[in-house]
Amino acid sequence: MATLVLTTVGGIVGGPIGAALGGAIGQSLDRTLLFKPKGREGPRLTELAVQTSSYGRPIPQLFGRLRVAGQVIWSTDLVEHRTRQGGGKGRPSTTTYSYSASFAVALASRPIAAVGRIWADGNLLRGAAGDWKVPVIFRLHQGGEDQPVDPLVASAEGIGATPAHRGVAYAVFEDLPLESFGNRIPSLTFEVVADPSAPTIGAIARAIGGDTIVGTGPTMPVDGFSAYGDDARGVAELLAHVAGGWFVPRADGVEMRASGAADHVIDAEGGQRRIVPIGQVPRTVSVAHYDPARDWQTGVQHAVRSGAGGATSSVEAPLALDAGAARAVAEGILARALTTRTVREVRTDLSALHLGPGRIVTIAGESGTWRIVSATLERHEVALSFVPLEPAPIAIPASSGRIVRAPDDPAGTTILHAFETIGVGDGTVTSQPSVTIVAGGSAAGWRRAAIEYSRDTGATWIAAGTAFGGAAMGSLLTPLSAGSSLLVDRASVIDVVLAHDGMALLNADATALDQGANLALIGDELLQFGAARQIDARTWRLHELWRGRGGTRAAGAASGARFVTVDGDGLLRVPLDAAPETQLRVAARGVGDVIAVERDLVIAGAAMLPLPPVHLRAGRHDNGTVRLTWRRRSRTDWRWRDGVEAALGEEREAYRIIIGDSDAAIETAVPWCDLPNAAFVSGATPVHVSQIGTYGVSAAATIIVQGETHE
Repeated sequence: MATLVLTTVGGIVGGPIGAALGGAIGQSLDRTLLFKPKGREGPRLTELAVQTSSYGRPIPQLFGRLRVAGQVIWSTDLVEHRTRQGGGKGRPSTTTYSYSASFAVALASRPIAAVGRIWADGNLLRGAAGDWKVPVIFRLHQGGEDQPVDPLVASAEGIGATPAHRGVAYAVFEDLPLESFGNRIPSLTFEVVADPSAPTIGAIARAIGGDTIVGTGPTMPVDGFSAYGDDARGVAELLAHVAGGWFVPRADGVEMRASGAADHVIDAEGGQRRIVPIGQVPRTVSVAHYDPARDWQTGVQHAVRSGAGGATSSVEAPLALDAGAARAVAEGILARALTTRTVREVRTDLSALHLGPGRIVTIAGESGTWRIVSATLERHEVALSFVPLEPAPIAIPASSGRIVRAPDDPAGTTILHAFETIGVGDGTVTSQPSVTIVAGGSAAGWRRAAIEYSRDTGATWIAAGTAFGGAAMGSLLTPLSAGSSLLVDRASVIDVVLAHDGMALLNADATALDQGANLALIGDELLQFGAARQIDARTWRLHELWRGRGGTRAAGAASGARFVTVDGDGLLRVPLDAAPETQLRVAARGVGDVIAVERDLVIAGAAMLPLPPVHLRAGRHDNGTVRLTWRRRSRTDWRWRDGVEAALGEEREAYRIIIGDSDAAIETAVPWCDLPNAAFVSGATPVHVSQIGTYGVSAAATIIVQGETHE
């Protein structure tokens, strides 16, 4: 403070009287000449908005709870990860690339207690419960004076070249996957808990001022504050402006006050009163602040006076305040500007030499208390200037406005379903077994899981990719009886319970069903549902069923059977280089899983084989010959696209017919066959028809042919 400096100079030059003169001059010059607020910059809101990595940028001191971006102080290059899938039997493999990075972010230049939520590009990376939305290794160094070096940084830079950054709180991310952020380090913001309880303006001022600022006031509490600026003086002045405080010199330092009792009475005889024009008083005061209700994003509160004239005064306060507290700050600044329009000026004798700026007095003949703003020694007289002391404003309710928060749903544990599929039904000819993997979560925050499979019961694992959410899954509440795949099942009504209330089902008309909508697996049967009605938060009632889809049998299922939709984008279809009867183990691990979730199944190779023929018919010619006809099905295309023929999907069209228990087989290249009457004796004789495919023979479709009787 100029007061303290000039007091010391005066004491050196002129002894005790010189010290008094120097002190009086210093008090007059204090804020007028030496430390004009215009020449200093305090902290601003924008300094915390964007993450940077620049040499020479100051790292703020944080108090209370605040959301900050920090500065990247160390980083590796992007690390490339290669994953090879498929291949074998002459088929090309697919290689996918992903990237990760390790880096450190400086958060505060004083110790902190913890870190809460973390946002990446505006979306939550870590939730309020401490749950991570993506898998990552995270370490927090709280900024203690004895904190060790980070092991990852030391391993990369060398133990002798790695600073411990003592006194600086920083966070280290190890192998953060970058696929969700465009393969770059995202812009991160951190909810930093610097102190376990809300600090006061006075406590913050003492912390940043070291031994210079003393006392306990002001006692105005704030949720958080970032001390970021050119120097401590600029920060302290901003705090005083917000709290309605001022500085008073003391023998042991400088005290910030915002209230106090009068300790002296001034005789105002012969004094003057000066009133500043109303046009020089702001008409509107706007206070920008960090609003905890808005996830620490910027909020603005206004105070407006009546009358004409005046501009808008804007205050950027890097304080965390609720809307009501910020409104009170704006009202207080405006009220003080109106009150201090009135300036009293008094001349008195040397008995008032000990009175300096900041002292609170009463003026004879005037109501209220007054604060001395200047004291000047002129010709054995002390000239004092006073402004009224404005009481603290009454809190006024205020709104934070519309709040749009990033979703913070817990991930829960992974739910995994794996089953062999006959095909994808889009015209693709498959030459390998295929497994469909569907994963979801027990809570709405589940997003993805890494999938692996093993063909040797877990001895070795092969990466299969990533399964994303999107499927609805749960279990069957009511049993589903066997049905027919030839007709729409309007008799069956089933109830299913989903894993959580964030999952939902939709209706579909006949056109949408024909295009594959609402395909679901219940037990081992694929079916489609046309109508879905919600019973409660997790229970849905389904009817209008198309049964036995995708080459499965309309065999029905018992209550408790699995239910999972398989028509969305979250499916992972994995072609396998595996022989039939191979034991396969599939594992999934999401961010909420302590251990991997596993499922076992036996590969039958169904995707490689044709489907059994349908619509078997038997008739007789006049000569007694049995004419057997059927319709083939396609394993590659499930839709009847042209209304004439289905895609063959095999190298050639061929069928095998076996009569009864005979070992002999008849083969034909057309979907009919004439069988001699002698092949059938009196009674019922089964005839089995299979389609011969490129990689094997389908299961048989059977028809009972009655032998011809003669009377």
